[in-house]
Amino acid sequence: METIKKILEFEIFSYDDYVIKVKRIIVVLFILLLTKIILWIIKKTLYRRFQLGMVDEGNTFALFQIVKYVVWVTAIAFLLESLGVKITLLLAGSAALLVGIGLGLQQTFNDIISGIILLSERSIKIGDVLEIDGDIIKIQTIGVRTSKGANRDEITIIIPNSLITTSKVINWSHQSKKTRFKIDVGVAYGSNVDLVIKILEESAIEHPDISNRELIDARLINFGNSSLDFQLYFFSKNIFRIEKVKSDIRKIINKKFIENNISIPFPQMDVYIKQNTALKKE
Repeated sequence: METIKKILEFEIFSYDDYVIKVKRIIVVLFILLLTKIILWIIKKTLYRRFQLGMVDEGNTFALFQIVKYVVWVTAIAFLLESLGVKITLLLAGSAALLVGIGLGLQQTFNDIISGIILLSERSIKIGDVLEIDGDIIKIQTIGVRTSKGANRDEITIIIPNSLITTSKVINWSHQSKKTRFKIDVGVAYGSNVDLVIKILEESAIEHPDISNRELIDARLINFGNSSLDFQLYFFSKNIFRIEKVKSDIRKIINKKFIENNISIPFPQMDVYIKQNTALKKE
């Protein structure tokens, strides 16, 4: 016992009255290990609930992120106390420095606060499809300062959290897993309107990514300058790849138009050349 006591009281580092002994290092390692174990247990418990279908993936991730940050802040506070650092005195002594750092890192703190809001409010979750500044992004992770997503070109985009909370953001996945989209089509005057509507609806029905086929609707919406203008409405769960779905449906529509002799007009300009009367007499 005497040997163990001597090992624990062995001084590793000393400066004036401040001394770091072996027992303090052991306490620090114990706190780190205990923190890791607690987070592992919490993560296992939360994701087990997700696998059982009790909560969705986005809510599970958000809750774990919040718990993780709280646990680590608490653990760091205990670490400093175990090393003999008085947190209250440290904060009081560095108040002016913290003010200067706060002013310099104002945008960073803004992003952090926004991240906490996103994680606690859960208006945006993992897997949601967002439209930010005209770009379609599928959220992969939500961090305290930044979030990460992938656009339709599979390019990873790092997004400051403040951009999400302060900008106008369209969440395509917020209300339901499927969304209504539309395709604009124009056909030549004189075309059979009923046949065009039938072809448009059949073209959407043929695509495998269309949901609620009974809700497919084609409408004549306007008499355009050079065409009869139609819109085809349909629902799809493939929100992130909807442009590919639209392209496939357009190809089906074009094929059926050709088979039924329905033409899609294009703008034309007629140019009339008038001869000069004086030149003509000469």
